[in-house]
Amino acid sequence: MSSAQEQRTERVGIDELLDRVRAGYERIGPEEAAAAAADGALLVDIRYAALREADGRIPGALVVERNELEWRLDPQGSHRAPEAVSHDLRVVVICNEGYASSLAVDSLRQLGLHRATDLVGGFQAWRSAGLPVAL
Repeated sequence: MSSAQEQRTERVGIDELLDRVRAGYERIGPEEAAAAAADGALLVDIRYAALREADGRIPGALVVERNELEWRLDPQGSHRAPEAVSHDLRVVVICNEGYASSLAVDSLRQLGLHRATDLVGGFQAWRSAGLPVAL
């Protein structure tokens, strides 16, 4: 069996997968995310509509539901968002609690968005830190 075949058949649990993915980049906290946004980083909220409606939104964040993320943020993509201008763009992905965003970052990094990261604790950490939320 080739190495590639072995990798495809290797089984890992989600906790191990998250550990592996997160080992490849530095995650940031709410205050760091707010500072990054002030410095031009793109905050991207991947939560689904019901969560945004219930809990609010981060002012200025681009809303892109998870199933559209790669298409909207690929700077070379035909369906890219106007904000997706470069592979050098600093992107901070935000989900509800900081789990799905880690997997999303891994996908964005595979597309060449090498400065992509996510928010530890997600939107809930942002709100708990007392940072702005629009209802």
